[in-house]
Parts: sequence; structure tokens; C-alpha cells
Amino acid sequence: MTAEDKQETGSVREPSMLRQKEMTQGHYERLAQAKESGQKVVYTFVPGNLTELLLAFDVLPVLPEINALQSGMRKRSAKYIAEAERQGHSEDVCTYVKCDIGMLLEGNVGPTGEPLPEPDLLLLSYTGCFTFLKWFELLRERYNCPVAMLHVPYQSQGEIEPGMVEYVVEQIQTEVIPKLEEITGRKYDEDRVRELLGLSAQAEDDLVAVLESAKNKPSPIDSYFGGVYYIGPLFTAFRGTQDAVEYYAQLRRETEERIARGLGPITPVGTMQEERFRLVVEGPPNWTHFHQFWSMFHEQGAVVVASTYTKVGGLYERGFRHDPSRPLQTLAEYCLGCYTNLSLPARVDMISDYVRDYEADGFLINSVKSCNSFSAGQLVMLREVEERCGQPGAFIETDLVDPRYFSASNVKNRIESYFQMLEQRRSVQTGTKQATPSEKVAPS
Repeated sequence: MTAEDKQETGSVREPSMLRQKEMTQGHYERLAQAKESGQKVVYTFVPGNLTELLLAFDVLPVLPEINALQSGMRKRSAKYIAEAERQGHSEDVCTYVKCDIGMLLEGNVGPTGEPLPEPDLLLLSYTGCFTFLKWFELLRERYNCPVAMLHVPYQSQGEIEPGMVEYVVEQIQTEVIPKLEEITGRKYDEDRVRELLGLSAQAEDDLVAVLESAKNKPSPIDSYFGGVYYIGPLFTAFRGTQDAVEYYAQLRRETEERIARGLGPITPVGTMQEERFRLVVEGPPNWTHFHQFWSMFHEQGAVVVASTYTKVGGLYERGFRHDPSRPLQTLAEYCLGCYTNLSLPARVDMISDYVRDYEADGFLINSVKSCNSFSAGQLVMLREVEERCGQPGAFIETDLVDPRYFSASNVKNRIESYFQMLEQRRSVQTGTKQATPSEKVAPS
């Protein structure tokens, strides 16, 4: 079997994925050695993170929700959640939180098997998820370190107003930067921040080219299951680094090569041979059965050409870029523009645009039991998008990292029924009859 044949069967990863794995491994190794090396550590979140500012102070970021999802993918989350529930946390609490707290109680060993250092600062960027606030209250009870709170106004009217930007900038100047100066002993270096923001913008350009490549037929990528890998470096610890610039340049080259060869996306069981359905997906994926979940789509020839989850760390496809000429203002605008900070009408607009722009056959909502930031209002959103686009939607339910709430048979049955309906609808549209409302899949 040739190397190309192996890659086509999925047993060999693309070079960009191997590069990303090495980057991630190196980051966790630096975290494990942080106390010895004297590097400071800041715990923060993905939406609205201030990575360039942290790196300007030579601080290492830890992102608790990334640790939780990695624990889910490695089949460790169940025991962490059970431990948190034994300590009194409700079954209805966000499972990211319970997984993180359980991991902490079990020794705070990270995804790569090495212990995570305690934080020197808890930096909370509040972007549309009230749970983040309660999560850091729990961490504050465990760690004796300073806390910086960055309050980000919600886009209730669907746009960022100048006063919002000024409000966030003022907090960065008076709350965040002084705390970083205090824990590191360094002064704020705006030239260094500008340099890092310039690297971010380069990487963001290439990420957008990759995501928009899904407008091709066949799409060379899956923008939901594959997309979670593509967004990883930019949404976590690597934005503003040369590593990120090189990773996204390489990913873009690989994607363009797949377009030139007319190839579909690489999946856990090999390259998709035939693109039968193009979908838009709303909501986070399930991490405990990630590859099994993905295979349910692959088996049906379904490719996700756009997703909202890949926008939780920035709306780059919608035109945003970090701007080195306005360092603090651009950081503020980034925080304000993350997907979880958008109003429901704005989310409906985005999904509807994706269905039209990417010529999708339909869209699917994965409603996550323990994530109110995503699941609240999703049924209303589904009906509104159906009305606007004339395309049928489907609705399934799973969870982030709690395996108790992933019913493989239930999810598979709903997905297969949905694709059967799409196939029927396509046959009707190419014939003489019109599709009827009864042909739509209604959520249970």
C-alpha cells in the first residue's frame, strides 16, 4: 500500500494535523515545566480570550474547557463528572464545569498525562455564558491567586456599538493589564502586542480561506467535525505565534491541493468518496463519541459545509481580523464578536446565510443538554431558518462530555431518517410534485 493509499483510508494523518499535535504536546510540556522555568500561568476561556496580550507578557494560557473536551475524547470525563457530582454538583450543571472540577479533584492531570500547574491569575472574559462566571467562582475557592474579570456586553441589538468597545478597552487598561504586570513584573509593551496581532491576522486569513473552501463541490473539508481541528490553534494558545502562521499556511496548501484533485474531506474512515448531502450544523459536537458521531454522517455521504461551533472563538468568516494599528480596540471587538455573545436573531441570520451561501441541502441542530448558551432558543431558531431558507431542519440531542447523554442508536436513527427525507425531497423536486410539510423531520 502506498503512502497516498494509506492517507486515503484514513490511517495516515495530513502533515498539518501532525504539526498541530506537536504544537499541542509542546504547549502542555511547557505548562508541566512552568514552575521550574518561572513562567507564569493564566487560566482563561476560549470565547473572548486575550491570547496576544498574555503572550506579550510571556504568560502561558490554560483553557479549562479545552481540557474538558480533551478528557471527553480520551474517555476520562465520566469519572471526573462522577467525582464532581459526589461533591454535590447537580446533574444539570454544565458538564465542562463538572469535568474540570473532577479533574482538579483527581490531581489536575492534563490531557497529555502531565500535571497542570496552578494558576497565577484567573482571567475571566465573560462572553455570553453566565456559567463561565460561576465556573471561575469555583476555581477561586480552590486557588489562592488574583482574579481579573473582563465583562463583555451582550450584543442584544445585534451589533457592536462604540460605547461597548470603550467599556471593554477601559477594563483591559484598568483591570487586566495591571494584574498581568503584577504577576509577571513586566510592563505592558504595546509594540509587542502589535507584532503578535499582525501574526494573528496572517493566520486568520488562511483559516478563512480553508473554511470558505467548503463552497466548492465537492467540499474538500468538513467544517464541523474536521473544523474543530482547524480552529484549534487559533482559538487556544497559539494565536499570535509564528507556529500558528506556519500551521495555517500549511493547512491552506493541503486544502487547495484537495480542491485541485477534486477530493472530499478526510474522515475517521478515510476520504469521503461521494458528497451526497451538504449540511449546516448549529451547536457543539459530542466529544465522548466524537468519531462515532462523525461516522454517522460519513456513512450517509453527508458533509458539513458550515457550522456555528467553529465561530465560538471568533467570527473571522464574517470579516473580523485582529488589527495591529488598534491593539486594545481590536481585542475588545474580538471579545464582543464571538458567537456566544450574539443575539438569537443574529444567530438565525448567520445560519440562514450559511445555508444559502454554501448551497446546503439542509441544516441540523445538535442541542446540548448541559449548555444553555447554545441550546436556549434553538427550536425557535430551527423554525425561523426553515421559513427563511425553504430548507428542512433536523434536531438531535447529545451532551458535551457526559457519555450518559449520548444514545448512539437514537442519534443514528434520527440522522438516517433525516437523510432519507432529504433524498425523498430531492426526488420530488426533480420531478413534478412539490414537497409537503409532512416530509419534514420534526424534533421530538
